[in-house]
Amino acid sequence: MRADLRGFAEAYTVQQARYPAGEPRWQPVHTVYVPADRFTAGTVSAWGDQASSLVKTHLAGPGELAEVFGVPGGLAPAVHERVVRKLASEPVEDVRVDFEDGYGVRPDAVEDGHVEQAAEAVAALHAAGALPRRWGLRVKSFADGDPERSVRTLGGFVTGVLARAGELPGGFVVTFPKVLMEAYLGQFAEVLARLESGLGTRLRFEIQVEAPQTLHFLRGDLPESLDGRLAAAHFGVFDYTAAIGLPPHEQRLDHPACDHARHVMQTAFAGTGVELSDGSLAASPASGGKEDVHALWRRHAELVRHSLRHGYYQGWDMHPSHLVSRFAAVYAFHLARYDSYRERVSAWEEQRQAGGGVMDEPATIRTLAAALHRADLTLP
Repeated sequence: MRADLRGFAEAYTVQQARYPAGEPRWQPVHTVYVPADRFTAGTVSAWGDQASSLVKTHLAGPGELAEVFGVPGGLAPAVHERVVRKLASEPVEDVRVDFEDGYGVRPDAVEDGHVEQAAEAVAALHAAGALPRRWGLRVKSFADGDPERSVRTLGGFVTGVLARAGELPGGFVVTFPKVLMEAYLGQFAEVLARLESGLGTRLRFEIQVEAPQTLHFLRGDLPESLDGRLAAAHFGVFDYTAAIGLPPHEQRLDHPACDHARHVMQTAFAGTGVELSDGSLAASPASGGKEDVHALWRRHAELVRHSLRHGYYQGWDMHPSHLVSRFAAVYAFHLARYDSYRERVSAWEEQRQAGGGVMDEPATIRTLAAALHRADLTLP
């Protein structure tokens, strides 16, 4: 008997387009946010220099790294060497020039001036070969009631970079914050479509999930409804926890309410190719003393590990000190199980039993292979 499968071909075509899956692509381990009025051509190198100085002063060798971050002694030399090398070669993988919360509300003439200043800095970084692999700006939210200011800043920044650099360098993305209404997404996508018509390049954006209302319209078909312009979703811990009424001392990334929000994001965008990023720790060392620096590093690394365990491989960094704990935690996470993962994949491919009595399922093997690929893309 032949099954009646009318409509299958159409549904299967939609499935393939909506959920392309595939192996992991390179994704930055962090996004660094810098207020627009403080962003210059020297910002990226200054962050790297400050972080490297902290390492030299407070993390002199593998032994101290092992003690501060809880990294096994046998792994500490490899992690320490990678952190030092990374800070010297590529301290920032992704940067946003922030015209929203980190910048505030300024008179139009003042913000326009900072737009020009930021475009000049980006062009100078590009000319020097020092522009991070991902870069862009965060505009103001439409939820603030002034979309014209948001669009004006975006247009001035993009055209300013183009005029100075002769092109819009690769890796550009726009961060769209506080999306309280689904309609704002379509409106912003239309803004990008109009802006890109004279650029010869496709513009994409990432949304910030900063309110419980946003969770209600996250779903798998959202990227295609936005003509494929949705590149990523970033969690905003402080606005989100404030919106649901948590007390100030519970505004933290590892709160169960934040875990719930992140899991909704994962569920909505699984298999779509939309990248996910966690939020930030709004703290810097209380002083330049070793005890305070180590305390900050320990807390930040704890939060980074929490994100990694929950399948979030990117987060926000708000201070140069965060670069040290970010890279140390990320590299230790990937290196700790790399060899055992590789052995299990090899055993499966060779149809032999892996050590430890492990009986791997095909889905687990796919996850192991993806973890190895992600590690290869991440580790310097």
